[in-house]
Amino acid sequence: MHRLSLAKPSSGVDRAATAAVDYRVELLTARRAASYPVAAPEGLPAGWKATSVRFQGDESDAWHLGFQAPGGQYVQIEQSTQKPSEFVDDASQGGEATKQTEEIAGRTWTRYTGGRYDALVHSGDGATTVVAGTGSFAQLTEMAKSLKMA
Repeated sequence: MHRLSLAKPSSGVDRAATAAVDYRVELLTARRAASYPVAAPEGLPAGWKATSVRFQGDESDAWHLGFQAPGGQYVQIEQSTQKPSEFVDDASQGGEATKQTEEIAGRTWTRYTGGRYDALVHSGDGATTVVAGTGSFAQLTEMAKSLKMA
């Protein structure tokens, strides 16, 4: 069991004033320690700003990467080996699965709605991956398309 916990939470409530975080070191550490391929975006267009990063190896290899999307909305990537139903409920803050799925970058994602965050959920590769937030489904899809798993 890994006993690693790295965190750089965003500060403040005003997202416009939130400082960007460099998540490269935490990403490399998570990719070495996690039991699954850890997801991170590559090639996002200008306007996306990383605001929080966290890997908790002692809590189901939980990976979190938060972004301020263009227009100020919030989008996060969450991954974990935790029981999927509990993990998705936490990551979407109460979202429920719809019958709508999308093929994005070679993976099947299920839409979740009704929680605090809308979400796209993919299960596979040894973990559950959730792209969720206050952003539109177009923004969630843009993030999901950019994810590289390593």
